[in-house]
Amino acid sequence: MTENRPQKWQVLSSEYLSRKPWFTVRRESLELPNGNRIPDYYVLEYPDWVNVIAVTKAGKLLFVRQYRHGLGEVGVELCAGVREKSDPSPEAAARRELLEETGYGGGKWRQFMVLSPNPATHTNLTYTFLAQGVEPVAAPNPEATEDLSCELLTPGEVKELLRRDGVRQALMAAALWKYLAINN
Repeated sequence: MTENRPQKWQVLSSEYLSRKPWFTVRRESLELPNGNRIPDYYVLEYPDWVNVIAVTKAGKLLFVRQYRHGLGEVGVELCAGVREKSDPSPEAAARRELLEETGYGGGKWRQFMVLSPNPATHTNLTYTFLAQGVEPVAAPNPEATEDLSCELLTPGEVKELLRRDGVRQALMAAALWKYLAINN
């Protein structure tokens, strides 16, 4: 029996509805391999994102607490941000974000995982890095639009936070669950 494998869809037309720094969306008309058509399919274009699981020399994990307007909540998150065009690599972006938001740096770094926020509608990837042995190296220098504080948590406190759904950002929660699964 021959297995039919999914194939790429054909773009019949594409138009940008918005081209803003934080809201770039295009509407496309598509044709599937079976001939079915989707007249209005929306794709969100974003730059790649970075997350950092930063672990201090004492084994505590570094988090930032900040307000997120979409949910109207103050929450606990990993240090994270956008890979700017000036960043030569996702790791460079992650190192920059960690230093800016927390003042921490140094340590041993490695790419930990790469996820898609939503492969159905988003064009970007999220790169999560594990930075072990980080320490304070400078004063935090957050962007003008950031109002945050830093917190250090033990792995046990992180596990309890995750159990209570205390990390709302799914890409961060996934990376933290993987980290705990590997390191406990």
